[in-house]
Amino acid sequence: MTLLTLDRLTVSLRGRRVLSDLSLDVREGEFVGLLGPNGAGKTTLMRAALGLVPFEGTSSLAALPPRLRARRAAWLPQAREIAWPISVERLVALGRTPHAPGPADRAAVEAALARMDLGALRHRTATRLSGGEQARVLIARALAQETPLLVADEPTAGLDPAHQLAAMASFAGLAAEGRGVLVSLHDLGLAAQSCTRVVVLAPGGVGVAADGPPEAVLTPDLLARVFGIEAVRVETPRGPMLQPVAVVGR
Repeated sequence: MTLLTLDRLTVSLRGRRVLSDLSLDVREGEFVGLLGPNGAGKTTLMRAALGLVPFEGTSSLAALPPRLRARRAAWLPQAREIAWPISVERLVALGRTPHAPGPADRAAVEAALARMDLGALRHRTATRLSGGEQARVLIARALAQETPLLVADEPTAGLDPAHQLAAMASFAGLAAEGRGVLVSLHDLGLAAQSCTRVVVLAPGGVGVAADGPPEAVLTPDLLARVFGIEAVRVETPRGPMLQPVAVVGR
């Protein structure tokens, strides 16, 4: 089942074309890494898909009424600010807002806290946590929403290595359960190791440079052409390991 369909999505912001004629589907069971250099339009694509910025073309999610959209897709923006001094547990429970109150709420919150290793912090005031801890709390809030699709903009930014891996494992687990996950990433190694599919945006918002399994897409030619880098790639039992080592031409 397709959870998100974008057809000829075009976005202009402040008089500048940011994305042009981009088409993309995300299906059940997929963990899709959205990759691309700075300015390629990753955040804009996600925000347009959710109807948060004006666009031309079509988005199956943006076409839905807001409340139904919130039941179909959870959104984790790049900004990590927590405005209210409430407990971690209460903040995570806000993910249940789109749903009618019921017995499923407690189980969803507990599962989200456990996935992000937040049990010991559940009664702490969220605004008093470190930046990385706050990022984990916000991921947990999105997980508690229990939507078919999770859309997350650089969700591993600010996390230590152990929690980066744990977050990616949680997202992979959601996909294995039949949900869909779309995350933007700058860490090519994490994408290569964890994602079932990567979509690489070309520089300048001109469209998709490549789309497919990480091992087929993240080739030396693409890394040089799109990202301007050279990388060492090592095959491991856990999948390909990718480590950028040099800027091409320097």
